[in-house]
Amino acid sequence: MIPATPLRRPSLLDKAIASALLLITPEYLNVRRRQRGNGRSNTPTLAQPPAMPLETIELLGERIRIGRQRRAGAPTVLLICPLPQSIVAFAPIWPALAARFDLVAVDLPGFGRSSGGLEWMSFAAQGRFLKALIDQLQLVGPHLVAPDVGMAAAVACVGENPGIAASLVIGDGPAIAPSSNGSIINKLVTSGFWRFMVAMAGAGTFVEAGNRLGYVNYTPNPLEVDDYIRSYAGRLGPICRWFRDYPASLATTDPLLAQLDLPVQLFWGHHDALLDVENATRLQQRLPRAQLQVLENAGHYSYQDAAEAFSNLVIRWVEGDHLRL
Repeated sequence: MIPATPLRRPSLLDKAIASALLLITPEYLNVRRRQRGNGRSNTPTLAQPPAMPLETIELLGERIRIGRQRRAGAPTVLLICPLPQSIVAFAPIWPALAARFDLVAVDLPGFGRSSGGLEWMSFAAQGRFLKALIDQLQLVGPHLVAPDVGMAAAVACVGENPGIAASLVIGDGPAIAPSSNGSIINKLVTSGFWRFMVAMAGAGTFVEAGNRLGYVNYTPNPLEVDDYIRSYAGRLGPICRWFRDYPASLATTDPLLAQLDLPVQLFWGHHDALLDVENATRLQQRLPRAQLQVLENAGHYSYQDAAEAFSNLVIRWVEGDHLRL
């Protein structure tokens, strides 16, 4: 990753607006208690994120940012970006996975540092994109590792394209209807006023509020925060469309769950304040071949809050556990 200078950080106004928003977000009280109990501080967990080999490719008329670290003969793992983050969020787990797997990461169109607008703001559209990406990169039997918005895209892709993936590792995201959401998600889904306010507040506020609500252990590095803010600067209007159409998108993925006849490893942060862990247990009941691991001391960004445990989960799964389901 090449640092941009000067680094973008949430402004004092961004922090003030985020504070006001979190005052009316009841889940934040539990998150703060957990953060204090863990001794979480403002010092970044990693002095500098591990390097990821990033590049841009052209696909379906968009400029798509990917990370790619090849390992000939190894299983392929495809990491799919979360929101309001990007594939840079996978830096803490990248070295452990790159040492064992042919590793790819992608910022979905309209998310992270990939181009794309309103036309991509549905689960189904993102699923079609993943199919095209897998075909273009000639990935054979990849294991899709997909938190948050990536989870919805992965379910849509595999549900419509049986056999395209060897397995799914999904969690902390939407796919089942009705979804058990935190209050901040419900505001964005049901209220045009709140979507307007978020779009007007801007990327700095969006990222700041997400960081305060999504972590119970991890503190991101300024390089990570810079990438997230640059990812969504001037782009929150289309992102709000994704939330507006959330119920309609869920109506397309929910019927696919029973058709996902492949091994699925579910994961969830126990203290996820954006999507309740109840979603995980309901998904396990609906999926034909699924097992669940709740990461006990993690929030919504469980792949960072519990990076070592998450890396080990993926390694065990890809190297053998998925064959038992």
